[in-house]
Amino acid sequence: MIAKLIKAFTGHEGSIYALEGSGRKDRVFTAGGDRIVSEWDLSGNEPARGVVKVEAVVYALCHIPERNWLLVGTSEGRMHVIDLEGRKELHNLELHKAGIFDLRFHPTTGNIFSASGDGSIAVLQLDRLDRTERRSLAPGHKIRAIDFHPLHPEVAFACGDGNIRIYSLERFEERLVFPAHALSANCVRYHPAGNYLLSGGRDAHLCAWDPATGASLARIPAHNYAIYSIAFSPDQHNFATASRDKTIKIWDAETIGFRLRIDRDTYNGHRNSVNKVLWSRYDNYLISAGDDKAVLVWEVV
Repeated sequence: MIAKLIKAFTGHEGSIYALEGSGRKDRVFTAGGDRIVSEWDLSGNEPARGVVKVEAVVYALCHIPERNWLLVGTSEGRMHVIDLEGRKELHNLELHKAGIFDLRFHPTTGNIFSASGDGSIAVLQLDRLDRTERRSLAPGHKIRAIDFHPLHPEVAFACGDGNIRIYSLERFEERLVFPAHALSANCVRYHPAGNYLLSGGRDAHLCAWDPATGASLARIPAHNYAIYSIAFSPDQHNFATASRDKTIKIWDAETIGFRLRIDRDTYNGHRNSVNKVLWSRYDNYLISAGDDKAVLVWEVV
């Protein structure tokens, strides 16, 4: 397996913390320290476009295809709702007292979930954004990431106390909580077929869990520093991890075995921390972004 750098997009003036797909498979959105949300054309045929500039650092983005909305979560705990068709802001909601680290939309329930540095999550109905339910999950600790089970009505949260918490979506009751990492659990991702649950932590370990019981399936010292993001390939054969150690690693999704290390020396990769990865349906490109303000587009074969 090898990687080839296809494109390097530059233009952000601060670290990039958020990376999100679009309604068009050849487009992605990014945002971060410069407070600007940008849209990039993966084909390279069109220049980058600024979508919106907000009042604070952006940590999270979520595209809602049903409305063609982009949700923007900031370091001040606010969620901006952007109408992409009209390129205008529809709502500016204060959801938390600390930063929003993740935003996810569940199309079956029609609910928007946000995860915050104040240890709480918020749940909003797509059709009733004025009604917000808040729940404190890990008081004194950050909630870093959210993911939904692909087959069952449940949601997993990666928490700053090192635990993974799994909740039922039907009654929003805690079904399972288990210690995952010695330090903060930074990211969580279900296998696309629900075979296992992955987590990455500040302890630099990649872990796999039985989502039904929380039993450990694998614990791998995968990186030198914290793991911030996990993304599966569209064909479900591989997944990628992104780390503060400036590298991306590719893993076999069936065996959870190591396949490839993408770094600066060998592949002209990132100069600083890699904060997000996204595996696009457009030409099977892997997109990465991080503290060096660059958006890199990879072909992995």
